[in-house]
Amino acid sequence: MKGNDERYPDYPLFKGLQRPLELMGLQGRYIYWAAGAAGGAIVGFIIAYCLLGFVAGLVALAAVLSTGIGLIILKQRKGLHSKKIDRGVYVYAHSRKL
Repeated sequence: MKGNDERYPDYPLFKGLQRPLELMGLQGRYIYWAAGAAGGAIVGFIIAYCLLGFVAGLVALAAVLSTGIGLIILKQRKGLHSKKIDRGVYVYAHSRKL
């Protein structure tokens, strides 16, 4: 036996693991929301262009993009881990047993 002198290899540790993912000012899940809004806008443009024409396609594109951007801005202001805030007074009768 070689004994206790055996040492495990060292690996560098990435220090940014506790930070949320950020891309161009969008954090975490809102990156996916932005991708969904862009994809939905493109699909809406194609459908409206095929059915009604170019101008209607542009209107659909602008409407979907502006709605998506507005929702992202409003939701991101509340925070990445926004939760439902219950208002009122709550009485807990039995918080622990004696």
